[in-house]
Formats: sequence, structure tokens, C-alpha cells
Amino acid sequence: MDEVETGQNAAPAQPERAGDILRKAREAQGLTVADIATRTRVPLRHLEAIEASDYSTLPSSTYAVGFSRAYARAMGIDEVQIANIVRSDVAKLGSKKPEYEPYEMTDPSRVPSRGLAIVALGIAIAVLVLVGLWYGTDMFRGSNNASTTTPIAETAPNPAAQTAQPVPAPATPANGQVTLTASDEVWMRVYDADNKTLYLGTMKPGEKFDVPKDAKDPKINIGRADKLAVTLNGAAAPALGTGERAIKDVSVGAPAIAARIAGTPEPQTTPAATEATSTRSSERSRTASRPRTPRRPLSETQRANLDAAANPPPAATATPNP
Repeated sequence: MDEVETGQNAAPAQPERAGDILRKAREAQGLTVADIATRTRVPLRHLEAIEASDYSTLPSSTYAVGFSRAYARAMGIDEVQIANIVRSDVAKLGSKKPEYEPYEMTDPSRVPSRGLAIVALGIAIAVLVLVGLWYGTDMFRGSNNASTTTPIAETAPNPAAQTAQPVPAPATPANGQVTLTASDEVWMRVYDADNKTLYLGTMKPGEKFDVPKDAKDPKINIGRADKLAVTLNGAAAPALGTGERAIKDVSVGAPAIAARIAGTPEPQTTPAATEATSTRSSERSRTASRPRTPRRPLSETQRANLDAAANPPPAATATPNP
């Protein structure tokens, strides 16, 4: 009777809490709460609150049920059973106004360690300091500055050396450059005192010919002198002719062109004088080449006539009448 009464008066056993079930499963596998936090990515303080069945520190019942299911899934136990137990325990606490708490799901394996972050920050600061010293001071560039300033001092201009340098002689009429420029198609021949041809042909409009400076008394034969512009060192000279007739043997050396520019041209052979001289020379050549005909002896009568022509008789003078 006493045993029966003792059994009847015994209190019913309390159902096991969800936190106790989860803790026992974790300890049976030899894991820590931190290991569970790494697996589930649930904050460590929330896991500790679930094991203590203290759901008041959780933001809301939804968080409590969700974190408990994740814990049970990581332990390999029935997550539905755990969720129902947690939901029942939370309901006993009464309604609670949910509080917003930002929650960031982070992967601890991807977050650098604190020591590595400190080392990286120190390296970055050191690099910034070195860059500031490089650009802001001459601490690392003292030798370079010395090497660059030395050539400047060595190559400083020397007034005495500049004065001693030879100065090129200015262009004079004797060594000036004579340039012949065609304004239209014009035939010409330029030659020197040795009759060496310097230019021979027809110049096109705009074409130029520079008379060699070392030519010996250069001269020109040209058909249309009015179509040829003559310059000495860029200074224009009067035209060599009017273009009415061809000219030849006209000097185009630097002294002759300089005299033309000054208004005192050198004496030249005019076309008319050249033609007359050429005609007389040809006549003398033809006369010299003719065979001479022997003269016939003069008769007495012809001789008397020649003597009378050479010695005319004196004119008769009138005798005064007394």
C-alpha cells in the first residue's frame, strides 16, 4: 500500500528542454559552441542563449526557431522536434515586440585574421611615409641632384670662347648666289669662260637654276630674256633683255649681276655689234678663201691715164690786162 501510494503521489517528469537536447548532442560529438557557430554562421551569444533555453535575449520567436533548427541540423537530430519545443517555450513567455537587430551572415573562413589586418595596415602606412619622403624631401635623391648639377656648371657659357669663335663671312657680290628663274618656257645655255656648258635646255615656268659660285666668268645665251628673272642673294636684278631678239655672251656672274643691281652694268656685246662682228668675220673668211686672179699688165695708155688722174695739171690763172 505504501509503495502504491508513493507511486501515485510522485510528480510527473518534466519534458526535456530543446537547449538541453542540443547541448547533449554537441558534447557527445566533442564540439564546442564556437564550432557550432562556425558551422551554422549563427552568432555565438545566440547559440549560448538557446542552450540555456533563454529566448528572451533573441530578437523574436522567428529568430529563436530558425537558429534552433540550424543548430539541430548541424547536430544531425530532428530539427522539427526541436522547433516545436522552442516554439512552445517561446509561447509561454508571452508576446514580445520584435526589435530590429541587423544580422550579417559572414563566413569566418573568408575574414582575415586580426593579426594579418594589423600587418597589412602597418605596411600601407610605411609605404605612404616613404612616398611622402621621396616627393617631399631630398633624402633619397641627394646623389642624383649632385650628379645633375655638375654638368650644368661645366657647360656654363664662356664669353671669351664665344668671342673667339669664327664668324662666317657675309655674302658679297663676289661670292653671292645668282639664281635664274623662268616665268615661262624659255631656252637658254649657261657656260663658263672655257666654253664648258653648265646648263642647256628649255626651262619650265617656275623652274630655277643656281649658277655655280665657282664658275669662271659664267655667261648665258637665251632666246627670250624677258621670261627669265635674275636674283643675287634674293635681290632682284634688271632683266637681261627685252625679249625682242635673242642675246648671247651675256655675263651672269655675281659681280656682273651686282653691277646691274647698282645701275652700272658691265660693258657687254650688244646683239647688233655681235651680228656686225660676225658678218665682218665671215666676209673676211670668204675673201681669204677665194682664189686670187693674176692681174694683167697695164698698157701705155692706161698708165698715162692713171698718172694724169694722180697728178692733175694746175689751174690756169688769168693775166691782168694793162
